[in-house]
Amino acid sequence: MNRPALSIVVPCYNEAACLDLLHARISGAARAAVGEDYEIVLINDGSKDESWPAMQRLAAADPHLVAINLSRNHGHQLALTAGLDLCAGQQILIIDADLQDPPELLAEMRATMAAQDADVVYAVRRKREGETVFKKLTAAIFYRMLDRLTDTPIPLDTGDFRLMSRRALDAFLSLPEQARFIRGMVAWIGFRQVPFLYDRAERHAGETNYPLGKMVRLAFDAVTGFSTAPLRFASHIGLALTGLSALLFVYIAIGFFSGSAVQGWTSTMLIVVAIGAVQMFVLGMIGEYLGRLYVESKRRPLYLVSDIAGPVQGTATLGYRAEPRVATSVPPGPVEAMISRSAE
Repeated sequence: MNRPALSIVVPCYNEAACLDLLHARISGAARAAVGEDYEIVLINDGSKDESWPAMQRLAAADPHLVAINLSRNHGHQLALTAGLDLCAGQQILIIDADLQDPPELLAEMRATMAAQDADVVYAVRRKREGETVFKKLTAAIFYRMLDRLTDTPIPLDTGDFRLMSRRALDAFLSLPEQARFIRGMVAWIGFRQVPFLYDRAERHAGETNYPLGKMVRLAFDAVTGFSTAPLRFASHIGLALTGLSALLFVYIAIGFFSGSAVQGWTSTMLIVVAIGAVQMFVLGMIGEYLGRLYVESKRRPLYLVSDIAGPVQGTATLGYRAEPRVATSVPPGPVEAMISRSAE
């Protein structure tokens, strides 16, 4: 395989308003960094707008661009996995389509990788322009809680914006799990990883594709994928409740033998409700882990590719790539057949 020096992988969902400017900026950044030896991989994750026709138009005009159309909406992490699986570069830049992460930082990130002999340069946000106080607060809480819960150290205030070497990406692609938290998986593979500080810009156009519900689901994937702390919590709370029950039994026994009435129906019901709530929480967390085991046991491909526009060089090792559509001739109907015989 003739590997280009650089691949730029961009997952897209309803990003038609950004694509022309995105293409212009990442093309300029790539040329400034490696000349003409690069490829751009755009992944259409089941967009409902005109993203796929726009990608086809750009691919037809730019031989450096590969557009991948997934068969349906797979979600950001699986769409990004598809692009990483099908790209071929010796270095790989991961960036979102909303242009909050400046592609012009590519040259500095490559210089940092070379100077520190690193395999991964991950971007750390100093500022987050154009985001609400709620989004900034919940993101800060999420990253710090994740750092406390997970067994793998995951850098704070980082997203998927990063530059990777080919050997680091190949190690990442050896991880086949379905519930993917890519920034955690990249941290897990190890190698030399260094931070790169930057200021995140405001979104160029459109709306965020990570509302609260998706953020919560990503948080569950992160915690359950990299920590058994919730399961250990069940053991710890069980031991604590056992000790509390023993103390309560001693208290009741003393009251019984001393002849004093044991009062406190309100406190008793409060304890029952509290224990019930803890039990439901623990069962829910166990259900999360069992659900992931069930999904993993199916061994389904991580993504399905419907169409590709442009010179793709990678091979779908984690997913499935459908064969191109073949035009078939339709036999003439009764009216067309009569017209043909009349002409003869």
